[in-house]
Amino acid sequence: MFCRRGAGRHTPAQAHRHTSGGRAVLLDARAANERPAGYVPGAPHLPPSRLTAGAGLPATAPGKPMATIRRGGHRSPEAVKVLAGGGEARDVAGSIAARVRDGLPVTGRNGSTGVIS
Repeated sequence: MFCRRGAGRHTPAQAHRHTSGGRAVLLDARAANERPAGYVPGAPHLPPSRLTAGAGLPATAPGKPMATIRRGGHRSPEAVKVLAGGGEARDVAGSIAARVRDGLPVTGRNGSTGVIS
C-alpha cells in the first residue's frame, strides 16, 4: 500500500514487488552523474531538481503510485513530497545500495551488473 500526501517508506523488496508488476512506478531520483554506476532496469530517471523545476512525469507514471530511489541524502524524500502533492508516493528506504545488498536487479554500463559503492 502506498501513502497519499505524506512520505512513507518501502523496503527495497516491497518497492520491487509493487513496481515489477507494473502496478506502480519506481522513479530514480539521483543526480545524472550517479546513474552510470548502476540503475534499476525500467526505472525512469528524474532528479528532484528537474521535478521541482516543473519537468513532466515520465509517460509511464501518470495515474500510478510511485516509489522513489536515491543514492543517499535527501533527494528521494524531496521527490516524494513533490509527487505526493499529485498522487501516491513513497520513498525506498536504504537507497539503491540497499537494493544491491538485497540481491535485487541493478544494471550498469553496457548492460553489466551495476556496482554501487
